[in-house]
Amino acid sequence: MEDLAKFAADGKLKAKFLEVESEFSAMSSMVGAVAAGSRVFTATSSQGLALMHEVLFATSGMRLPVVMIVANRALSAPINIWNDHSDTMAERDSGWIQLYTENVQETVDTLIQAYKIAEKILLPVMVCMDGFILTHVIEPVDIPKQKDVDEFLPKYQPDHAVLDTERPMTFGPFTYPEPYFDLKKDMEEAIQDSKDVISEINEEFANKFKRKYGDGFIEEYKNDKDTVIVALGSVCGTIKEVVDKRKDVGLVRIKCFRPFPTEELIKSLKGKKTIIVLEKAFAYGLGVGPVFAEIRNALYPFTEKSKFISVIAGLGGVDIRVIQINDVVDKSKQMKDGEVVWMKT
Repeated sequence: MEDLAKFAADGKLKAKFLEVESEFSAMSSMVGAVAAGSRVFTATSSQGLALMHEVLFATSGMRLPVVMIVANRALSAPINIWNDHSDTMAERDSGWIQLYTENVQETVDTLIQAYKIAEKILLPVMVCMDGFILTHVIEPVDIPKQKDVDEFLPKYQPDHAVLDTERPMTFGPFTYPEPYFDLKKDMEEAIQDSKDVISEINEEFANKFKRKYGDGFIEEYKNDKDTVIVALGSVCGTIKEVVDKRKDVGLVRIKCFRPFPTEELIKSLKGKKTIIVLEKAFAYGLGVGPVFAEIRNALYPFTEKSKFISVIAGLGGVDIRVIQINDVVDKSKQMKDGEVVWMKT
């Protein structure tokens, strides 16, 4: 966001850069701008995303194609500025598409795709990248040429109703129970229908830019073993190191968490003896991680003979190391189905 502000100030970015007093106001301004027909972008993290909570639901409820990067960080208390996924997992039912990235190159590429997805299905998209691990890393990145991006993502020309002083209308009005019910059902159908759009745009991007991230929903990495680790985000790079050096474990990386990739996960996990779900969040009161709970619910009864292990790791930015992942894989052979492991350095 600092670089974008500098680009705007230097005249390199032809855009209106709004400075507001809070994240609540930031998302509120996005709602107004995109409702008026503009293409918009913002970014947030942790407590900032939590402060946006009310407006996140308004954005999706009004079917507005906002795109936002979330630099995943822990929520307080106690105050913590490091990475985990508790912030976006808390908003998983806000009606936004959620896409998680493994590295900076994928983040750049996913952001470009996110606009096309959002504008085609008329729903907002979060591109989730791990705070500090990805936001502050220095690594080579291929920034696509402007003309290629413009060809892939043409100038935004909404073909739906927008705010117009010549044709006044109301967005997000008071609604009685029956139409409210219908609109929410329509929203869920749009999220499910977005799977075809996400798949199509993933293929289109791969053909033009020669980079592809699985099928747009999951990425399978040497997933031909009886034991598999399921994870999302930058930790998958570390897990791949483990998989490369072992002959008894594979990886399934979740890229698209909303809509949830049920069919894709059934296909990749069906018949596995042990499924280790490693995640950087916890569903308090449920006793397991949120990703674990959703996978087990979605896959039953296709995996009723599989052993599921819930691994909670990296909360508050605790390092997740190769030696720890190896240890969990080794110990999983003696663990019971449904066991929860709190993995700490």
